[in-house]
This record gives sequence, structure tokens and C-alpha cells, in this order.
Amino acid sequence: MPDQRILVVVDPTADSHPAVQRAAWLAKAYGVPLELFVCDYDQSLASLPRFDPQSAEQARRKVLDAHVAKLEALSKPLAADGLSVDVDARWARPLHRGILEKIAEAKPSLVVKDTHEHALLRRTLLSNTDWNLIRACPAPLLLVKPRPIGASPRVLAAVDPVHEHDKPAELDHAILAFAAELVRKVGGELHVIHAFDTAPLYAAAADTPLSVPSTPPPELIAELEARHRKALDKLLKDTGVGPASVRFEDGAAHLAIAQAAEDERIDFVVMGAVSRSGLERIFVGSTAERALDRLPCDLIVVKRPGFRAPDLD
Repeated sequence: MPDQRILVVVDPTADSHPAVQRAAWLAKAYGVPLELFVCDYDQSLASLPRFDPQSAEQARRKVLDAHVAKLEALSKPLAADGLSVDVDARWARPLHRGILEKIAEAKPSLVVKDTHEHALLRRTLLSNTDWNLIRACPAPLLLVKPRPIGASPRVLAAVDPVHEHDKPAELDHAILAFAAELVRKVGGELHVIHAFDTAPLYAAAADTPLSVPSTPPPELIAELEARHRKALDKLLKDTGVGPASVRFEDGAAHLAIAQAAEDERIDFVVMGAVSRSGLERIFVGSTAERALDRLPCDLIVVKRPGFRAPDLD
């Protein structure tokens, strides 16, 4: 993570702010400043027929001033602890667009935000701010869950060296580089996982004529597994990430990552996301989206170098 600044997206309606505390801890580890940011929108103040435009603007300004005051109150103990902290609030609809505009202006090295369990309907419609940020945030995005971090934080880097999920090769390098740097800064442990899913082979075999066995040949499974292991070994050698505990799992990536995070008592999962468009993103989604609610820990989503945010409604 470049030594720039950490942008924290603060929920003005929340009573507690795990993202602020996590970001402050990381800011001290990396030696970078913080910025606390609120993006808000209230439909009742968007168009007030009984007010003239100037009165409506004053009402919205009053809301934003209250947010700034709250952010300043949150920043005082952080500043007293030696951190450099700025605050900002703005009015935008939809919220993710306002957040992305702020990110484009501030160019932070990390964006931090609280996350909560998402209802199935919201997950299906992809209307939630978290999902849109997973797709479109150009900076590394840390989604924080309300849980303590271990004294020696465990960081799990999830990679896909054969790019079966359409990830560009350089994304795996970015994931490992971020995870390794995080481990160095916080004095943690690096873990790496690659999930190799054989389920499609069995599904394909089941679609063959009845006269053909419905189980794929063992040699085919062994050949593909060897290919995946070889690709993972090459990736780790090429990136030179140093000592790491490596897991090679057979199964769907989002399930394997969540299980590994629980088994290894992981504090941060670092994984990549690519932007999808149209109906494909509704029915397919990304591994990061599928894993988010299942993970018992924080999630860090990394984009490939040169990623540009797509247009989102």
C-alpha cells in the first residue's frame, strides 16, 4: 500500500464504528494520515415543495454540518493518539456514486468501510453499497466486521493462478503484494489459498449419454489438479512472497476461502474482484461478493493495476 492516506467511509446512523478503529490501527502501522468521510442523502430533503431551492439547500447543509461535527468528535481521540485526521461530508445519490467520486478526488491508498450481513433480496438486486464498491472501487477496499484482531494478525491471500474466473494474471501479483506488505507492517502471518473446483467435471460427465460413465476419468482429475498445483507453485516462486502457509483446496472458491478463514483463525482475507456488467453480474457475481457474508473476518478487495471504475447506476 503506497504511503498516501486511508479514507474511512463512516455510517452516520451507526452507534459504533469498527472501520474507524481498524483504519486508525492501520494508519499507525503504515504511518499515513486518515480522512473520515460521510456520504448521505435524504429523499425528504431532496425536493421540498414547501421550501424554495435556497431553503432546501440550507436544510441539506444543516444535515452535512451535523455530520462534520460528528466526524470531528470521532477524530479527536485519534488526533490525540498522534494521527493526522481530516473530515469531509457530502450529499450524493446514489451513495456509492458519491463515495466513488470522493475516492477519485482523494486517491486514497486504502478505503475502509464497515460491513454487515446483507439480505438475500438486496444481494440479488445488487443495490447495496458494498457490492457496488467491490466492483468499482479502484483502491484496495477493506470491509470491516465488528471483531477483534489477533496479536499476530493472520492474512489469507486468495489467488487463482490458472485464471479460471477470468482474472488477469497481474491481479494475483497485486493480491500477494498487498497481503505480504500488510503482514510486514502489522507483524502478522501470511497464508495463501487456491481453490480448485472439480464439480464442473462431474457436471459435464453427468450430461453425457447413459452408455457413458457419469464419473470423469481419474486421470483427467489428476491432470487438472497437477496443472493447478504447478501454476500455484510458479506464482509463489515468481512473486517471492516469502514464508507462507499454503492451502490447495478442492471446492467452490467462496466456500473454500470461508472455511479456510475459519479453520486458520484468519483476520484478513485479501482477494481480487473484476467488474462485470449487465445481467451477468446479477446471476454470477464475483467470488468476493459470494464470500463476503460467509467470512468470519475482514475482507480486502484488490483490483488489477490500472483498473478504472466502470459506470454504475
